[in-house]
Amino acid sequence: MLIIDKHSYEPLYIQIYQQLKNKIISGELCEGSVLPSIRTLAATLMVARNTVDSAYQQLCSEGYVLGKVGSGYKVQKIDIPNMVHPNAKLLDFTNVVEEVQVSDTVKYDFQYGKLDIANFPLRIWRKLLNYVLLSDEVRGITDYNEKKGDLALRIQIMKYLHESRGVICRPEQIILCSGAMSALSLICKLFDTKTVAIEDPSFDSAREIFVNHGYRLNPVSLASDGIDLEQLKVLDTKLLYTTPSHQFPTGIVMPINKRLHLLDWANQNGAYIIEDDYDSELRYNSRPIPSIHSLDQNGRVIYINSFSKALAPGLRMGFVVLPQALLEKYNFNFSNYNCSIPWLEQKVMYHFMEQGHWNRFLNKISVSNKRRHDILISTINSQMSKHTTIYGKNAGLHILLEVDNGMSEHELIEAASQVDVKVYPVSNYWINAQNYSNNMVLIGYSSLSEDEILEGIVRLSSAWF
Repeated sequence: MLIIDKHSYEPLYIQIYQQLKNKIISGELCEGSVLPSIRTLAATLMVARNTVDSAYQQLCSEGYVLGKVGSGYKVQKIDIPNMVHPNAKLLDFTNVVEEVQVSDTVKYDFQYGKLDIANFPLRIWRKLLNYVLLSDEVRGITDYNEKKGDLALRIQIMKYLHESRGVICRPEQIILCSGAMSALSLICKLFDTKTVAIEDPSFDSAREIFVNHGYRLNPVSLASDGIDLEQLKVLDTKLLYTTPSHQFPTGIVMPINKRLHLLDWANQNGAYIIEDDYDSELRYNSRPIPSIHSLDQNGRVIYINSFSKALAPGLRMGFVVLPQALLEKYNFNFSNYNCSIPWLEQKVMYHFMEQGHWNRFLNKISVSNKRRHDILISTINSQMSKHTTIYGKNAGLHILLEVDNGMSEHELIEAASQVDVKVYPVSNYWINAQNYSNNMVLIGYSSLSEDEILEGIVRLSSAWF
């Protein structure tokens, strides 16, 4: 017997379908059983025939019954052991949502890479979004568009890179990707040899991408001015991943001489340098440093960057600039790949750059982040300068803080949590952990207010000293 509730929000045909399905799964309606005719069941339940017909069609489409003209709807054989029993306890989604929402929140979270929503140009972004949606351009949203990404946006990126980073390229060399790590994943697919030299320490996410693409990692230690060239030269590798303008996580800036020597190494060995220029826009006491790509005369540098560190990581918008030789391989191997960034966001970003908002925004965000940076550094110096060393200041969105109080990294983080402050480990970034002093923490400052930074550092001082 079927029972339906005509006052329920659940459609009637779904109620019928669900109850019949449960009877089939439970075995109450066994293989070969014939369901009541549409006319009979509709009359019994006092519903329209179309309602019953819709329920039966759903059962047919899922393979529970088979309908034949003149034979009605017959129950099919179901492999019951592999089915979820109809009386099994249903998942309580309310509890799941509550569990997800409960997190280890702290009042002063020095998370790296998270940005302050107050700095996002929401009014301008909304205006440009509406402009695109109301213009003839909106036709592009229903089409498969340019595979490397919107050409107009790539031209704007080309101009920006030339003006700010000294990168000289053509639009066809620029491929838009959903973030810098997506760009790195694309690069991994362009090489047959599966070894890569990588700075140690370095981005753990970059290491993971290489490993997931089958690469063997050759860690190279850092000197005071960046990657150790002598170690690099003895390695049998044709690929190097580096963050020269603001080494992650140490903040070392590679000087011009070492950049030129690095290019010499690449030229002499037929190798490629992957230059991750992840936060090059954010310099607080000097102009942005020219990229290695700007010094490259022989097409040995692969340049990647994104809009994540300055504008918004949630946009998932990055790009790679390929040398001509690799571009030809990309065009051959990936000619049918479509751009992974939504078309609408590409068009909005194009107008954002074309109308000059991007450059104005960079000026604004640099001033805002510099204030945060300066209050962070001055508070650390006033509170605990005798017992700490700061690495990587004057640029980016983070520093490393070495703490000389006898505590290990784990103990420093635990002590911070006791005063409602969250700082982050540095050990994750090392391959050769024996080279790490185990008394540092990573402190990001881009999502906290100046008052929160000040109070957070004061609390850290009390917890550590």
